[in-house]
Amino acid sequence: MRLKNQIQLDLDPDPSERYVAQGKGILQPHSLIDELESNLGDDEATHDLKTGPFGEIIKSAQEAIVLPPFVAIAVRPRPGVWEYVRVNVYDLSVEQLSVPEYLSFKEELVDGKINDRFVLELDFEPFNATFPRPTRSSSIGNGVQFLNRHLSSNMFRNKDSLDPLLDFLRVHKYKGHALMLNDRIQSISKLQSTLAKAEDHLSKLAPDTLYSEFEYVLQGMGFERGWGDTAERVLEMMHLLSDILQAPDPSTLETFLGRVPMVFNVVILSPHGYFGQANVLGLPDTGGQVVYILDQVRALENEMLLRIQKQGLDFTPRILIVFWLPG
Repeated sequence: MRLKNQIQLDLDPDPSERYVAQGKGILQPHSLIDELESNLGDDEATHDLKTGPFGEIIKSAQEAIVLPPFVAIAVRPRPGVWEYVRVNVYDLSVEQLSVPEYLSFKEELVDGKINDRFVLELDFEPFNATFPRPTRSSSIGNGVQFLNRHLSSNMFRNKDSLDPLLDFLRVHKYKGHALMLNDRIQSISKLQSTLAKAEDHLSKLAPDTLYSEFEYVLQGMGFERGWGDTAERVLEMMHLLSDILQAPDPSTLETFLGRVPMVFNVVILSPHGYFGQANVLGLPDTGGQVVYILDQVRALENEMLLRIQKQGLDFTPRILIVFWLPG
């Protein structure tokens, strides 16, 4: 409601009507700012309008949907915070919109007014209802670090929180092949004691000893492939897991999870025909993009093969390229 009140107090009919003068459409941020700055005078009232609440709102707007006599504005006053308002430029009334209301208004640009109550909606809220969310804007872009801090904090406070990690390592498979742990390890205490035995055994081997030379010893203890291809790499992974079980911290958890083999298949969607919607296959821009994607895929395949090899596995990664030609 604060945003709505700011606009109502500062709204002026002249600049507001300019936004609907060209008919319906979507205005990008630069268009909103240019319209505000180029079509107004230099008097004191204009200066107050530009530097006042209305001007600040326009500067933080991400887009505006124009359907005369209404202008709906999506405003991002600060990172991670969005607000939506709709202004009637003729009577200068302002109303706050919810996300569904704003999206419905935006769809009217193409479909017109729809009174159908049975519109398909996908509600993803149940999937993250109990999911931790950052509350500080400085955490935006650092989601992995935030989650690792949250997970390690839970593990440190409650040892029962380690059970999901154990369950994941025990059931982790690829193409029917067990990875990381087998059924010989059933509890956290058993995992800790077995890790100590395995570390003691590996410390007596040369660092470059291949995994195949001690595979059956580790398998008898409860460990499967995926820890590394040499004694040195396997020992590093086991040290990381031992540290997590003893005193979890975000950096160790991130390093360990980053080395667990999980990515074997990748799908790349490559849209084409952005500048021309018909007969674009083979044109210079599209052909150049195909060459670029193929080069990137080769580099990605080499990187995936190297990682899988270092993890002590012999799987072949699969990369599917989907070239999308909009009709």
